[in-house]
Amino acid sequence: MDFTVNPQSVTSVYGLDGVTYFPLNGINGLDTRTASFLSTVGLPTSELFTSRMDIEDPYGPDVDAITLGSRCDHYGLQCPHESRSWWSLGYLFTSLLALDPESGKIYAFPEGAVDHIELHRDIESLVFALIELRKVEKDHEGDVDPEELAARFREDVEAFDPTPFEDENSQWNLSLEELEHGIW
Repeated sequence: MDFTVNPQSVTSVYGLDGVTYFPLNGINGLDTRTASFLSTVGLPTSELFTSRMDIEDPYGPDVDAITLGSRCDHYGLQCPHESRSWWSLGYLFTSLLALDPESGKIYAFPEGAVDHIELHRDIESLVFALIELRKVEKDHEGDVDPEELAARFREDVEAFDPTPFEDENSQWNLSLEELEHGIW
């Protein structure tokens, strides 16, 4: 499969240690495009996006650590029915990100919210945004104007996939607002 985002574009901003690759044949129930992307391009991790890639099961044998429904049941939390089989990817700022393995869409569960927001059309869109976020992080350390950084990020990501900004309460919109107001 051809992807716009390639392994070199991820490793050039996250380095070799900042990317996790998944075995193509070891992922059952995952749509083909997502499985292919995760095995060839990978999923980056940083301080702002901490992927949940630990192999050890922190919950014990009675809890499926990957699916949201099992984890929510373990903690006594509500979990929307449609999201019970979704996979936990990690945290973007304060939102839990989850992957619908059938559709490949990425959803965010903002901190303290019971419901979810569609955040990306697919895993490639998420990784594209994470690459652009890493560039913003580096430029922010170099004292580039925060409003300029936010505008550039929004323009680049929206051109690739408008989904991240469709909901005014999405983690991307909230984070850009914080960047513009100097909260970073």
